[in-house]
Amino acid sequence: MYTDSISTTNWQGVIGLEIHSQSLVNSKLFSAAGTRFGAPVNSQVSHFDSSLPGTLPVINRGCVEAAVVAALALNCHINMVSKFDRKHYFYADLPAGYQITQHRQPIAVNGYLKYTSLQSAKGNQRPVKKMAKILQIQLEQDSGKSLHDDELRRSLIDLNRAGVGLMEIVTAPDFSTGTEAAAFIKELLLILQTIKVCDGKMSGLLFIYLASLST
Repeated sequence: MYTDSISTTNWQGVIGLEIHSQSLVNSKLFSAAGTRFGAPVNSQVSHFDSSLPGTLPVINRGCVEAAVVAALALNCHINMVSKFDRKHYFYADLPAGYQITQHRQPIAVNGYLKYTSLQSAKGNQRPVKKMAKILQIQLEQDSGKSLHDDELRRSLIDLNRAGVGLMEIVTAPDFSTGTEAAAFIKELLLILQTIKVCDGKMSGLLFIYLASLST
């Protein structure tokens, strides 16, 4: 018998995080084009970023070094062999039709981060030490940006962010509340800022996190 009055008293949240951090470098992951936030539209686009035929990627050493430093700070195992994969997306602002990312052999795996979260008990909050596992750290490209004009009924494309190097940090589903996840993110951001691999400005799309939830 169907009922919409299901009790959730004994439910517990299961939360995993994907955190995208822009590497603190002056050029993109596979090209020498700049990464300055707020630059004029389509002023930081190389031939490779716009996917012109015959162009080839050249890895940005600074992005690799930033990911390795972050991996060491997060107690990860660094893979001696790391490979890139194609992930196909059909976005107007992704000129190649696919994203260059890492999945099978990322730059680092099997890390952890200890953090402190506030836990409510009998009306009071007390700090509790926690630890979350980090499944992997991978490098990948960002996509461009679609600009929609409702009055003229058309969309324009800005490729300034296309190809910007992102470091994606994937956690295990080790959080049961939003408070725990937020405490973890704050600790992670502090570490990334301290080791100078990301400045953490969300307004500039330099630090973005996505949560996967289940109950």
